[in-house]
Amino acid sequence: MKLLEALEWRYASKKMNGQPVPQEKVERILEAIRLAPSSMGLQPYTVLVITDPELKKQILPIANNQQQIIDSSHLLVFAAWNKITPEHVDEYIKLIAKTRNVGESSLQQFKAMLTPLAERSFEDSLNWTARQTYIAFGTAIAAAAEEHVDATPMEGFNNVALDKLLNLNEKGLRSVTLLPLGYRDAEKDVLATSAKVRRNKEELFLLQ
Repeated sequence: MKLLEALEWRYASKKMNGQPVPQEKVERILEAIRLAPSSMGLQPYTVLVITDPELKKQILPIANNQQQIIDSSHLLVFAAWNKITPEHVDEYIKLIAKTRNVGESSLQQFKAMLTPLAERSFEDSLNWTARQTYIAFGTAIAAAAEEHVDATPMEGFNNVALDKLLNLNEKGLRSVTLLPLGYRDAEKDVLATSAKVRRNKEELFLLQ
């Protein structure tokens, strides 16, 4: 399925049927997330992949009882690093050196560009990492559509409660968005066959 056709097909499914998504499709969606762009390639986020039915039941009330949580095949939790640290920068430099087979000494100028990220306040750092997380989040939505897998983007949940349940604070993470993956229950979802509503291009784009 071509990208534009996939995006025309997709919508935020309001009711999923519980059918499992084949693992090979999930792996391709996850690989698209891994390949998503981020500022300077740092990828300051972690994605939790949840399939445990009991854990999803615990998340359900935290996510305002949105049934896609428990009816999904896989629930992705996008969590931003709550603070860039010098250790993050050092680990990234080592990864670049290993991946590209170059000496770390050749990367010192780039490291100097990264270092100010670790000097930001907690609030500024989290605001930045959360914005980076949204890039991966959007990539996942498009990738799911190409796989003909339904995905329902969610911001409507109690971040504090979810972070506590998943022990994210101890991992230096803050939950940002949720993405249930599964298949639509077309018979029970009144929006499954509704026309997609979008602003026209003349209103959306300003040509200058």
